[in-house]
Amino acid sequence: MWHNTAAFIIKYRIALLVILLTATGIMGYFAAQVKLSYEFTSAVPTDNPKYIEYQNFRKQFGEDGNLMVIGVQTDRFFSTEFFNDYAILAKDIAKVKAVENVLSVPGAITLIKDTVTSKLKVMPIAGNPPYNNVDSIRQTFENLPVYKGFLYNPYTKAYMMAVRIDKVVLNSKDRAGVINAIVDLGNAFGEKHKTEIHYSGLPLIRTQMAMKVQAEMKLFLILSFVLTAVILVIFFRSLVAVLASMMVVAIGVIWSVGTIVLLGYKITLLTALIPPLVVVIGIPNCVYLLNRYHYEYHRNPNKMKSLLRMVDRMGIVTFFTNLTAAIGFGVFFFTKSVLLKEFGLVAGINIIALFFISLVFIPAFFSFLPPPNVKHTSYLESGWVNKLLTRITNWVFEHRMTIYGFTILVCALSVWGLTKLRNDAHIVDDLPKEDKVSVDLKFFEKNFKGVMPLEIVIDTRKKRGVISGLGVIRKMDELCAVLETYPEIGKPLSITNGVKFASQQYFGGDTSYFAVPGDFGAAFLQPYLSAKNDTTKNSLFSKLLLSFIDSNKQKARISVGMADVGSRKLPALLNSIRPKVYQIFDSTKYQITFTGTSITFLEGSKFIVDSLRDSLILAFLIIFGCMVALFRSWRILLISIIVNIVPLLITAGLMGWVGIRIKPSTVLVFSVALGITIDVTIRFLVNFKQELARHDDSIADTVHRTIHDTGLSIIYTSLILIAGFGVFMLSEFDGTKSLGYLTSITLLLAMVTNLTLLPALLLWMDKVIEKKNDAATFLMGEDDNDVIKLND
Repeated sequence: MWHNTAAFIIKYRIALLVILLTATGIMGYFAAQVKLSYEFTSAVPTDNPKYIEYQNFRKQFGEDGNLMVIGVQTDRFFSTEFFNDYAILAKDIAKVKAVENVLSVPGAITLIKDTVTSKLKVMPIAGNPPYNNVDSIRQTFENLPVYKGFLYNPYTKAYMMAVRIDKVVLNSKDRAGVINAIVDLGNAFGEKHKTEIHYSGLPLIRTQMAMKVQAEMKLFLILSFVLTAVILVIFFRSLVAVLASMMVVAIGVIWSVGTIVLLGYKITLLTALIPPLVVVIGIPNCVYLLNRYHYEYHRNPNKMKSLLRMVDRMGIVTFFTNLTAAIGFGVFFFTKSVLLKEFGLVAGINIIALFFISLVFIPAFFSFLPPPNVKHTSYLESGWVNKLLTRITNWVFEHRMTIYGFTILVCALSVWGLTKLRNDAHIVDDLPKEDKVSVDLKFFEKNFKGVMPLEIVIDTRKKRGVISGLGVIRKMDELCAVLETYPEIGKPLSITNGVKFASQQYFGGDTSYFAVPGDFGAAFLQPYLSAKNDTTKNSLFSKLLLSFIDSNKQKARISVGMADVGSRKLPALLNSIRPKVYQIFDSTKYQITFTGTSITFLEGSKFIVDSLRDSLILAFLIIFGCMVALFRSWRILLISIIVNIVPLLITAGLMGWVGIRIKPSTVLVFSVALGITIDVTIRFLVNFKQELARHDDSIADTVHRTIHDTGLSIIYTSLILIAGFGVFMLSEFDGTKSLGYLTSITLLLAMVTNLTLLPALLLWMDKVIEKKNDAATFLMGEDDNDVIKLND
């Protein structure tokens, strides 16, 4: 089959190259249209109950993740110059396109009781700048408890400005311009007053992360090209070989980005990794093929025959190595997470595409070039590599028991390390602690207890249930008081804040009246609570109803900003809150729902970790099923499993020992690494199978020959892969860093186990077979009727 394939490629090479380049041009057209994704909850499957609850909440109450906050800490806040400039900053931000409203100290409102009608009127506490009466404004503002803990912290002298942004713009490419405009205004203010400005909120966090993803995608792509090119120059000592390899992976990169667009996807934190991964994974294809081409030409200096034998010998190896790598990524498609589905499908398709690209391009391209000269094949006689392989061979043959014992010891320590693994993830987990986004988030957690949205929805189960008397509102106020006792939860916002605010101002502004009034004193509230929704200037309660009560006035929300406590602590926190909620709200009369971005993040994190675990198991089953189909031997399967589990086990144990937590980015390593490390095993075993008959079924002689035949390409391709994944360690995202160094460690371990443990186990099986005096059964299983041809 592969001989005919090779002949077909050589015969129709011009037509195949035209087709390949035409297809690349088409894919390039689509690749130019790729867009960034700004979604934050796509990790959660759409049929997940928590996801459904969150979407229902958004339909009823609007977006919870469109609030950006700006913080400043100073004891000069109410100085005339600072306060005036701060007020101007708020007005300038309000003019930024897509900013819906800005809530700040200078823009805060109060309620004034009309002496004639006894109605409450909305009035600004400050008016328009410039202000000469800042002390009076301060006195008025600090007499309004409704803003305490929300717009300011009197104990730490911290002040916050809340900026609400159009959710449509936040889900578009224009969001970066909006966020940058706001930040630029804030920075200019900070520079003028020599004060640090802090920014946070999901709009900022999402935008900053998306911009970093875009920048890193370009950086990693360039670095992966440069790094692999340098290694190839050192390896082949031929610029033509390097150029051909770079062209193969460049075509692969274009196809990968084009695939993202054709499938209707966008660039996410995961799909941004695919182009540099294509470079890293595609280069070994070129190394295997060119190494075989040079090897065959070195043996028999006939260019066309060497190209034919290259495809004949390496076609099946390259196919299965790409197939297993594609499976390692592709199994993510079978999860229910949209994020993982997209990543798995695009990566799987393009890794398989790399096989066809390299299989067509390499032989066709080199058929037009002069044959390699001595300089280009001199690496085959590399002195240091051959000495290393000779030393490895001696170790395998003379110290097998040492290899077994050391492997068992390291695996035992790794199992111990596994017991120390902890599952914990945070919303800004992937950003380093010293990054400004993380630093500013800690500022708001310290001064305002956090800004991550948590929503509690109270369903009265009947229309107008929220406003039929003040019973529900009093219960909500009681719950808000409970929530404020938690150090991780900021000041709750709900209709109760408006009711208490109105009560204080109605009864003369005395702070002692900042409370939900009794039934007798609440008569003045009923017109506001029963009013139809309107948008008149003085309709305070109409605005509150729109924000905190649904249209049927059946459901009310309590919104809180909370600290980014992580996926491990958040469930315990919610579990401690729930019993107290149901002590206040009878579960037979009310339905309580916890939702918001914090909840969906927790659910998404748990789901991704569980999905990656399941996908790893599925990858094992499919990949080792391919091994059975390729070798038809349960003994080969057993050896393959051992050799490939050991590196993964050691990496997992190392994570436990050094305190690396289980989170989506770290669990991702294992499926990716398995799909790549098995390639080395296949490369070794296919060569072993091909050489066995030539050595009269002598396993010992064949192992000796295979180490030297495959060792060179295994070492160089492993180094390329290690260096390629090592590029990710330069990322600002801890998750991407983890993918880089953990995968690199796993690949290094896999190279060692495939060159030492794998041949040692083959020799051990040789002893077992010798007892049966039937070496042939080694490659056919238990049944003598399962005999297969060892060579083509």
